[in-house]
Amino acid sequence: MALTFRTAGRDDVPEIVRLTADDALSTGGDVYGEPLDPLYWDAFDRMAAQPGNSIVLAEQDGRIVGCFQFTVTHGLARRGAARATVEAVKVDGALRGQGIGSAMMRHAIALARAEGCVMVQLTSQTRRTDAHRFYERLGFRASHVGMKLLLTPEA
Repeated sequence: MALTFRTAGRDDVPEIVRLTADDALSTGGDVYGEPLDPLYWDAFDRMAAQPGNSIVLAEQDGRIVGCFQFTVTHGLARRGAARATVEAVKVDGALRGQGIGSAMMRHAIALARAEGCVMVQLTSQTRRTDAHRFYERLGFRASHVGMKLLLTPEA
C-alpha cells in the first residue's frame, strides 16, 4: 500500500465531499451528488484563502482514499507556541482497516513538526469509541473536555 499525500485543490472538492458524506456517524448532514451544493465550493475557497488551513489528501494508485483538515494555530499560550489541529479525518469506507488512517495521522504529525508545532490536537464525537482507541494507539490522550455550541440561524 503505497500512499502519497498532497494538499487538496479546488478540483478535489467533489471527492472530499464524497468521503465526508460516506461517514455513517457524521451528524453534519453532508450530501454527495451532482451538482454539488455551492456551499461546499464557497467553503473550500474560504479555507484556501486562510493561511495555515488546508485539506490533505491521501492517494493510492492515483485515487483519493482519505483526507483530513490540517490547521496551524499560532497563539500566546505555551510561550507563543503553535499547535496543529486535525479534523474531519476520513478514509474511504471500502478501504478502512488497511492502515490508511494510521499513515494519514503519522503524516499529520510530521506536518505539525515541520511547522514547529508543540502539539497536535483533535476532537472526536463521544460515540466514536473505535476512533478513540485508534487515536490512543497513536499516542493521543483524552486530556481535555471539549464542548460545542451549535448556532442556528435566528428567525
